[in-house]
Amino acid sequence: MRLYGYYRSTSSYRLRIALALKGLDYQSLAINLKDGEQLQAPYRAINPQCRVPTLELDSGARLYQSPALLEYLEECYPTPPLLSTEPLQRARARAVAALISCDIHPLHNVSVLNQLRQLGHDEEQLQHWNKHWISLGLDSIEQWIGDSGWCFGPQPGLADVYLIPQLYAAARFSVDLAPYPRLRRVAALAEQHPAFQQAHPANQPDCPPS
Repeated sequence: MRLYGYYRSTSSYRLRIALALKGLDYQSLAINLKDGEQLQAPYRAINPQCRVPTLELDSGARLYQSPALLEYLEECYPTPPLLSTEPLQRARARAVAALISCDIHPLHNVSVLNQLRQLGHDEEQLQHWNKHWISLGLDSIEQWIGDSGWCFGPQPGLADVYLIPQLYAAARFSVDLAPYPRLRRVAALAEQHPAFQQAHPANQPDCPPS
C-alpha cells in the first residue's frame, strides 16, 4: 500500500495510527500542503479533490477520505479491532469520530483558513476561530469518554485514532488542555504506545528539522 499524506495533516495522522495499530506495512509519500503540492497536476491526477490522505492499494485502486479509509482497514484487517463488538460502545466511538471529523477538523482545515484570510480576517482572528471551535468540540468529548484507560476501554480504538491527532492540532493552535483531564489521560497513554509514537508527525520523513 502507498499512503499519500502530509506529516501534520490530522486526517493523514489518523490513517498512520490505524495502519500501525494493525501492523500493516505501507509506503509513505509526502504531499506538501504548505507549498500547495496538492493542487498541482501530478497529485490532482491521483486525487481529484486535492486532499490528503489517499490510500493506494497494491491492486492500484485508490481510496479517499479518512473515515472511508478507516472503515476499509477495519473491514479488511479486523485484527486488532478498532471497534467494540458491543453496539452501544461502537456508537459511542463513532460519535467521537463524527464530532471530530465533521464538527471540529473541517473548520481548521487549511483550505477553510485560507478562505477566511482571503475574506480579510487576520491571524489573530483565525487563532480565535480555531480555539473556539476546537474547545467547543473537546468540551463534549471530555464528558463522553470514560474515566480510565483509553477513550472506551483498555485498548486503543477508533475514538482514540481520531482524538490523538485532534489534540495535536489543538496544541498547534495553543488550545489550553488543562480543563480536559480525561483527554490528557488518553494523550499520556498514546505517548507511551509504539503505534502512536510511530505515527506521530515528528517521526514522519517529511517533518522539517526542528
